Amino acid sequence: MQEDTVLRNELLNLLLGGQAHMGLKAAENFPSEHYNSRPPHVEYTFWHLLEHIRFAQEDIIEYIRSANYLEKQWPQDYWPASAAVCDAAGWHASLQAIREGLTWLETLITSSQIDLQAGLPYAPDHTYLREILLVADHNAYHLGELAILRQVMGLWHPDRST
Repeated sequence: MQEDTVLRNELLNLLLGGQAHMGLKAAENFPSEHYNSRPPHVEYTFWHLLEHIRFAQEDIIEYIRSANYLEKQWPQDYWPASAAVCDAAGWHASLQAIREGLTWLETLITSSQIDLQAGLPYAPDHTYLREILLVADHNAYHLGELAILRQVMGLWHPDRST
C-alpha cells in the first residue's frame, strides 16, 4: 500500500508541474499581442502550441475513458489550422481546457478504485500508468518548448524571478 501511495504522489507531482517542471506557468501572464506570433524558424504560433498540448491531452483522456475511441489523424487532428488565430478568450479557453483535463487525470490518479498498473479494460496492453505518463511527458516537453521560445522572443516579464 505504501508503494502505491508513493507512486500516486509522484505521478501527481510529475503531471501537475513543480520539481523540475514549470508546467502551465510557462503560459501564464503571456503577452496577448504575441498569442499568434510565430517564433523564428517555427511553423506554428504560441497559441498553436498550446492547442497542440490540449488536443493531445484530450485525445489521451478520450482513449482512457472510451472503449469506442476512434484514432485521430496525424497531424490534422493534433494541431490547429496554420491560419487559425485566437484572442484572449481563446487563449484562456485553451488553458482552462488543459487544466480541466489535468483535474480529471488527478481524480483518476487519486482514485483507490483504479489500479494504475492494470491494463485498460478495452486495451489490456496499455495501462492507466502508461497513459498518465504519456500526458505528463508530452505536456512537459511542449510546455518546456513554449518556455524556451518565449525566452527566445524576449516575452518573459522583466521582474520574473523564476
